[in-house]
Amino acid sequence: MDFKQLHTSFIVLVGILAFGTFGYRYVENMPIFDALYMTMITISTVGFSEIHPLTNYGRLITMIVITMSISIGAYSLAVVARGVIEGELKKGFERRKVEKQIRKLHNHFIICGFGRIGRIICRELRQDGIEFVVIEQDVQTVEALEKEKYLYIQTDATSEEALLKAGIMKARGLVTAVRSDANNVFITLTARGLRADIFVMSRTSDVKNEDKLKRAGATRVVSPYLIGGRRMAQILKQPTVVDFIDIATMGNQLGLMMEEAEIREESELIGKNLIESHLRRDFGVIIVAIKKASGDMIFNPMPNEVLDACDVLVVLGKKEDVKRMYKVL
Repeated sequence: MDFKQLHTSFIVLVGILAFGTFGYRYVENMPIFDALYMTMITISTVGFSEIHPLTNYGRLITMIVITMSISIGAYSLAVVARGVIEGELKKGFERRKVEKQIRKLHNHFIICGFGRIGRIICRELRQDGIEFVVIEQDVQTVEALEKEKYLYIQTDATSEEALLKAGIMKARGLVTAVRSDANNVFITLTARGLRADIFVMSRTSDVKNEDKLKRAGATRVVSPYLIGGRRMAQILKQPTVVDFIDIATMGNQLGLMMEEAEIREESELIGKNLIESHLRRDFGVIIVAIKKASGDMIFNPMPNEVLDACDVLVVLGKKEDVKRMYKVL
């Protein structure tokens, strides 16, 4: 809506009011209040009778006031209507654009809930360039999503329709981060019913509900309060260890990162041991652990450890070196 145009309309209306008042005052010799009253009923076109019979000049003033007031009134209504219609159309186009982008997503994450935990998750995913879509129902929270320019769906995350719109059939994983543990259980059940193989990470406010979420189908269950308490205790007991973990996983001025990388089936490293792979020599990375396809975890692997397809390497190194290594794997 163009408020500048409305401001101009208001000024013109005041001008019409002043023109009519002083016109009746000096042409018809009316008292100032009667002249103002006559102008008001003329502008409003309510149909009240004249205070006294008007001369031809007075009637000319009346015709001018009526014509100008109707014109400016129509103009003001047009400005308001255009602002409302354009605003609704703009919102509609933007919403359809977002829905189109969501339909194109593949191998993305679905974040259910944009509370304190959901905001942190979204910020971390965006920093790493990982695609995601948020499902949130609260109107005020949606405004924050629009401000951040996140892809989102405003609906109840517990419904199958919401998960399907978010692209669960093509998604890489789903995070249930709503405040209610009961809703987290329901979302997990719904997601597992739509896709039995999808990765589901669920938040719980009460550690007692962890088993319930796992029985509902959650792959991982996280309790922010439990993790926060343990971290605070570790800072008290082993501050240097915590500092190292932060350097490796949280981003830092040294440019180091701890990442996981899967060995694809077409990789040239399959069948080679760590020495033959030359990963440390060529990329300067440290192999912290290897997770085998069977699920077994090998910490601090020996140099003669053989690499197989679908092995997941946990490596520590500089960001640019790790990114170069991905191409080899």
